[in-house]
Amino acid sequence: MFRAEDVTLAPPALDDGRHLWRLARDSGLDVNSPYAYVLWCRDFAATSLAARDGSGALRGFVTGYVRPEALDTYFLWQVAVDPECRGRRLARRMLDRVGSRIAARGIRYLEATVTPDNTASRALFASFARDRGADLTWTPLFTRAHFPADGPGPHEPEDLVRIGPLH
Repeated sequence: MFRAEDVTLAPPALDDGRHLWRLARDSGLDVNSPYAYVLWCRDFAATSLAARDGSGALRGFVTGYVRPEALDTYFLWQVAVDPECRGRRLARRMLDRVGSRIAARGIRYLEATVTPDNTASRALFASFARDRGADLTWTPLFTRAHFPADGPGPHEPEDLVRIGPLH
């Protein structure tokens, strides 16, 4: 049986890009090109995480980066958990590890965008902020008008969550 406590959390390796892409697809996230995930593993491995089970299989990941325009802010791009491993606090364990890593680097804020109907992500960020004693603010950021109208379907708006200062 899968237990989140038994996973290994480490930066993704270059060879993980294709696995991140598959997991994003299988998790129902907005999927970027396979190239983007390979590039992510090269250029942003230090600010991302891969979660592996005892057999070495990828069970989850977090991708993120330090915002070039706000060096005290980490932007969390995607959190993915293998559908077979959901409900076992893996997303929270990965978020806690990322939070500790970025706070140790002097980064004071964590940001992400979340669609208004994504109650699971909203609850995850709220509990993370509460347990760290950090402020949590939600503001509208991207409307449907920011996304291509001729895409695969209408994109939901994205609200910005800002958590901090981190301790």
